[in-house]
Amino acid sequence: MDMQTAALDAKRFRRVMGKFATGVTVITYQHEGQPAGMTANAFMSLSVDPPMVLVSIRKESRFAGSVKPGDGFGIAFLREEHEALSRHFGGRPDAACQVAFGEHRGTPLLQGALVQLAVRANAVHPGGDHLIYTADVEAIEESDGRPLLFFSGAYKQLHALDPSHCWHDFG
Repeated sequence: MDMQTAALDAKRFRRVMGKFATGVTVITYQHEGQPAGMTANAFMSLSVDPPMVLVSIRKESRFAGSVKPGDGFGIAFLREEHEALSRHFGGRPDAACQVAFGEHRGTPLLQGALVQLAVRANAVHPGGDHLIYTADVEAIEESDGRPLLFFSGAYKQLHALDPSHCWHDFG
């Protein structure tokens, strides 16, 4: 294997990282007393006992200026039909986009998501041009459906595979 190290620039690194398929989340929080949100895919489960999650957020984001340790925020796993919501909260606001917020103990939650987590930030760590938030999960709501996915700069959907087309003889 001949790995390249000399050309490790930000644009290439971002493109390569985009080849890791992820789910799409909207992180919701209070900003100046109003519900706000941002699309994020740098999210993961951190611990089962106790239940904890981790999100990585750009240092310059409005979220980073609004959420400190001890503050609550929400994490919505988007459904495959929520591409417009992802774009809306991803920096392309659309006045026609219907956004419904609920609430858990003062934390805004995006209604209609596949999964809703109400969490409380317990620590913030530096991570290059991002901040890494660890958070305790306080409440969970889940429903049936299929997730919205993101891969290589585009939204994707899950599709069932036909088992007859999945088997390859590599012998």
